[in-house]
Amino acid sequence: MPGPLCIPPSRPRCSRRGFLLASTLAASAPDRSIAQTRTQRPNVVFIMTDDHGAWASGVYGCAEMKTPHIDALARDGMRFTHAFAATPVCSPSRVTFFTGKLPYAHGVQDWIIPKESFGPASKPVLAEHESFTEVLARNGYHLGLSGKWHMGGDQHAQEGFSYWRTVPGGGGPYKDAEFVENGNVRALPGFKTDHVGDGAVAFLKHHQLTRPRDPFFLNLSFYAPHTPYNFQPAEYREPYNTSSFSCFPRDDQHPRQNQGLAGNHRNEESMRAYSALVTGLDANIGKVMRQLREMGADENTLVIFTADQGWNAGHHGLWGKGNGTMPRNLYEESIRIPMIWRQPGKIAAGSRNDAMVSSYDFFPTLLEHLELETRPDRDRVGSSYAPLLRGEEIRWRDRMVFEYAETRGIRTRTLKLVQRARPWQSELYDLEADPGEKRNVIQDPRYATVRRDLSRELDAYFAQRGAPPIDDWETSSKRTVTWNKTISDR
Repeated sequence: MPGPLCIPPSRPRCSRRGFLLASTLAASAPDRSIAQTRTQRPNVVFIMTDDHGAWASGVYGCAEMKTPHIDALARDGMRFTHAFAATPVCSPSRVTFFTGKLPYAHGVQDWIIPKESFGPASKPVLAEHESFTEVLARNGYHLGLSGKWHMGGDQHAQEGFSYWRTVPGGGGPYKDAEFVENGNVRALPGFKTDHVGDGAVAFLKHHQLTRPRDPFFLNLSFYAPHTPYNFQPAEYREPYNTSSFSCFPRDDQHPRQNQGLAGNHRNEESMRAYSALVTGLDANIGKVMRQLREMGADENTLVIFTADQGWNAGHHGLWGKGNGTMPRNLYEESIRIPMIWRQPGKIAAGSRNDAMVSSYDFFPTLLEHLELETRPDRDRVGSSYAPLLRGEEIRWRDRMVFEYAETRGIRTRTLKLVQRARPWQSELYDLEADPGEKRNVIQDPRYATVRRDLSRELDAYFAQRGAPPIDDWETSSKRTVTWNKTISDR
């Protein structure tokens, strides 16, 4: 009778038959162990909205904004109150999220124009840099995109993605939009935001059928609430039929308002459209969260909610983001974004963190949180705040930097210096005395010392990292920019 089964290098107390069978099982064990490790890694749903100011949701203080699913993410996770985009415009901000690099290093200083975003003249920006999605793919993650890409080569799946549903060119109307889905181009009747949500659900179902033992990464990237305001379904407009739109300031129009957006100033129909677009994307977040629960994946999924940049909707008398004025601006509403991390059992529910975190911190934070590593890159400038997600107390910096074409900035807890290339004027704001940034004190002699110190610190920051002087910023750009041209929102 054969002896007991054993696995080498145990002492040989089993029969030859048992030993051979055990050896066969041992040889196959690594594959099972890899699969087991992968399923133990958390799935990731990375939700990004477009032109969505941190102020424009219920949990961030706008009670009239109907965002029950965003609010639920915050109740179940950690909400950051001082999260910022390093660049307040779409393409460069997204590239920073994906690479951890500022525009001087990744070469995208403004939004990518349609011919460079989609079609024969387009080129994937991230091909020249390592993205965090490449790291995830190398570590067994199954990657899907539903929604906006706008980082070049939009028509092709890239950076480790195998499921790809996006809109050519990065924008366009909300009704009957044309999508590229895994290489096939077709118009989808109805509301674009709903199709983005449907694509996300389709990927999750596809994953469950084809690769259930692997972790997944879903990039759910909404076009909303970006312009145009041409269409919102009645169900998303209805909550605002009697709204007073108290979260939309009625200040006098900014003297340097981008004229392509000037018609939205004090326009309640624009306020209603923006609000309805936010509520529409929120409903689709709910759709995806329901699918996670139905799959039994909710408990093992990290959900991150953020925006590519902020938005002024009457703030500072302005309608727009960083390119809502000329010269470009770094107003708080342009750069401050929502940032919520939710993972049951790993991130404390209902927690809040006031640390100043930037989009350039996202790359190292996500990898550390997922316990993944990659080779170092001197051009990645961020730091990981993963310990904060674990509830640990750490020493964290008290300033951050920004870059957008001719404009660079540095912000501390109480001060913000906005430095511009010639001929544009620079700005200094005392955020403690003037949180609304209404008084530029750059010429005030009482601020001469802090102005000088911040200016030197900002210049040194970029110089030490090999960036050109601010007056030569265009030499770092590899894409067409709208420098000294009439700015218009695409």
